[in-house]
Amino acid sequence: MRIGLFSDTYLPEINGVASSVHILREQLVKNGHTVYVITTKPESDIGEDDPFVLRLSGIELKRLYGYVLTSPIHISAYNQIKEIDLDLIHAHTEFSVGIFARIVAKLQGLPLVSTYHTTYEDYTHYVNIINSDTVDKIAKKAVASLSRMYGDSSTEMIAPSQKTKEMLLGYGIKKTIYVVPTGLDLDRFNPKRTSAEKIKEIRQTYQVKENETLITFVGRVAQEKSIDFVIEGFHYVKQMGLPCKLLIVGAGPDDEILRNQVKELDLEDTVKFAGKKPASEIPSFYHASNCFVSASITETQGMTYVEALASGLPLFARPDNVLEELVVEDETGYYFKTPQELAEKIKEFLEASDDHKKKMRANAIQKSKPYDSQEFYRKILHVYESAIANHSQMYVIEQIRPKNDYIQIYLDSPSSESIKVLVSLERYFNSGYRKGFKLSQEEIEGLQREEEGVKAYQSCLRKIAVKDRTRKEIYDWLTQNTKCEIDIINRIVEKLEEHGFIDDLKYTKNAVYSMKLTLTGENKILRNLKKKGIAVEMIEEVLTEEDDTELSNAIKWAEKVKPSIKEKSVKMKKKILRQKLIVQGFSENIIYQVMNSMNFVEDEKTEIDSLRKVAMKAKKRYEKKYSGPKLRNTVFRYCAAMGFDMEDIYVILDEMEWKDEY
Repeated sequence: MRIGLFSDTYLPEINGVASSVHILREQLVKNGHTVYVITTKPESDIGEDDPFVLRLSGIELKRLYGYVLTSPIHISAYNQIKEIDLDLIHAHTEFSVGIFARIVAKLQGLPLVSTYHTTYEDYTHYVNIINSDTVDKIAKKAVASLSRMYGDSSTEMIAPSQKTKEMLLGYGIKKTIYVVPTGLDLDRFNPKRTSAEKIKEIRQTYQVKENETLITFVGRVAQEKSIDFVIEGFHYVKQMGLPCKLLIVGAGPDDEILRNQVKELDLEDTVKFAGKKPASEIPSFYHASNCFVSASITETQGMTYVEALASGLPLFARPDNVLEELVVEDETGYYFKTPQELAEKIKEFLEASDDHKKKMRANAIQKSKPYDSQEFYRKILHVYESAIANHSQMYVIEQIRPKNDYIQIYLDSPSSESIKVLVSLERYFNSGYRKGFKLSQEEIEGLQREEEGVKAYQSCLRKIAVKDRTRKEIYDWLTQNTKCEIDIINRIVEKLEEHGFIDDLKYTKNAVYSMKLTLTGENKILRNLKKKGIAVEMIEEVLTEEDDTELSNAIKWAEKVKPSIKEKSVKMKKKILRQKLIVQGFSENIIYQVMNSMNFVEDEKTEIDSLRKVAMKAKKRYEKKYSGPKLRNTVFRYCAAMGFDMEDIYVILDEMEWKDEY
């Protein structure tokens, strides 16, 4: 099989991805495959002698420990790769070279396998320079969105651990995800491969005495590795008088920060920095050590932990799902949650018997055996074979037709059955679909699920064109009137918001303005907008931004309504007016001010006339049913119910003529 391994990083760089790609290449070649590595070329690199390694020029990112960012488009390199005639592409990164891998796979119609090595959401601090929660949320959301897109574009996907797989599933990736831990050349870390002289030389270089225990960290010296946590732990180690030293092997952007921390804690005689070392020397540093330590909780697999185990080193680590199979308390290592607890666990190890320490070293080596590179190769080969088999069953795009705001794609299936599917313009342009393009059954099923979403999105646009809608209104309509799955509905709503078609804040401002014009009170505004799904906090924020017109609006509304309340007592008029103000949404405080400002002098002057009219109407209404005292009592009760004064009612009733008088 002719395989192209695409990676942003490769030897001589020292990191987990570079090591993984190198180990995979060695095993594939050992088993008869032809393997090409397509990677970046650091600015400091003078050239590449290996004819099977193609290096792409780029920009070195000092903040990211010398990683090189390269363009995803390399026409010259593409032509070279085309001549190689690959059978399969395996991408080991999601960006730059990873994007280039996807372009090559699409243009050449090759199966694409992707390994997700890095939990990018743990690295968002590199772009969040101002340490903003908002920026961090946006960055993590972008990571999830990009990861989902890259996963969907792969024929098969690999995660190096169950932890990484669960994270990817959480991003919404529907594809089958194979868990394949990166393998190691375990023999390379066999303690017998480093001479006693070399071990002595390393320990002397860093002033480690014969009776002292050397605990080593190997890896990238960066924030996500939490080395500061370990250094703080050694502050307690020194206070407790434990005969230990910490050796930090590696380099990175936090090197100077950590050296300053060591100086501030007066640990320069306890904590040593070895700096960056060639990959060939790393096993010797493990062999010169007694234990390995790391406080990182951002690992997708933890290859340095496995390397340390293979070297016979007990581990000190913080609890993390990815380490559950590696660190067994008091058998292969110890867990710690605080710097002080790290010191206590080191003390526990130091006080253990020589036999127990020897047993822990043997347990460590045994625990590393499932990570043998040959087993790694077998699992990877299975994924490759599955990718090639699935790719052969792919659909071919025969025709593409634009239709309004979406694209109609016609495809031929492996069984020669023709199908068609609608895709959004966004999906069409992001995926680079063209005639002759191949799609897997899984991708087709995904597009068919999205098709309902495309139609629903168009329906939403039509609804919004007629009348503005809130987020809740659109969400409710989609759940009640479409067959879209919840994740599709969420994406539709998010897309409508991103394009400004749904904007609850703008909707609230417009609604408040309109209702204020119709003299609606704030309580009623609040009730109406809450029914539309607008958050109370947002409504209140907009209301406070508006001019203080609530009182003047209430007075205007009361003056407008007051004349319509006829043939009532002043008392009843006030009661009815108060009720109407409440219904209109004004607060008790505003109503109190309105009622105090209203002028009822004229109403009071004409109250007797109003009572006379009410009494006459009541008499006329009830005299067909009652007569005599019963009629008079009924009219009395009616007038009283209208709020008129009892003495006034008696006066008016005495004025009136009654049949069947006593």
